[in-house]
Amino acid sequence: MMIIAHISDTHLDGSERARARTRRVMRYLRGCDIDLILVSGDLADHGEISEYQEVKAELVADVPVLMLPGNHDNRSAYRKVLLGTDGDAPINQLHRVGDVLFALCDSTIPGRDDGRLAPETLEWLRGVLVEADAPVVVGLHHHPIRLHNPLVDSIRLGNADEFAVIVRQAPGVAAVLCGHAHDAAAGSFAGRPLLAAPGVVSTTRLPWTTTDELTWANTADLTDPPGVMFHVLDDEGTLTTHVRTAPE
Repeated sequence: MMIIAHISDTHLDGSERARARTRRVMRYLRGCDIDLILVSGDLADHGEISEYQEVKAELVADVPVLMLPGNHDNRSAYRKVLLGTDGDAPINQLHRVGDVLFALCDSTIPGRDDGRLAPETLEWLRGVLVEADAPVVVGLHHHPIRLHNPLVDSIRLGNADEFAVIVRQAPGVAAVLCGHAHDAAAGSFAGRPLLAAPGVVSTTRLPWTTTDELTWANTADLTDPPGVMFHVLDDEGTLTTHVRTAPE
């Protein structure tokens, strides 16, 4: 059995507010009996070198901390600080933790908020899944299904149909994990569980919970406590998810 702590959208920007919320979550997770932490994108807010230095200092634990980029991240700065490499190609990474493979895909389009898996990313993922000798958890930033929130759905993954073909053909995929929506959400994608982690820096307001007309200016709830998803992957490959708020 493996326990995956899943968080997203820390948006570290040098401010005390973002840092305090990230520290609150990480302090909570360091006290939990988990196998790894997955941070599904938007690590930094502006993609600056200084922000990734903050990411490197804050997103640390005694268990592996796996990260992937989101639309607020900058590939070049991300690579330089977090990976020690250069370049601006998609940041696709394969990690093995215990008996599980984590295929982390870069779904970002530089300069845009919506997402797309580039042809080289799709080909990379296809190869990973064909050769996989263990259960695979696929991670990306942008949600590939409608969450029925018009604002966030307008910037979801654009080529989910191509992605779905690859996932559907791979029986070893246990789940697809994402972020981006700043909303704890569960669904299914290509016959697999699809889980979107809550945002650390803020929570997206849902249109059916308010009479306000939601816009990008007022959709973020800055007072909701940061949340964490715990995914329990058992020895039969079944995924069960629990959601908690990080205590102060």
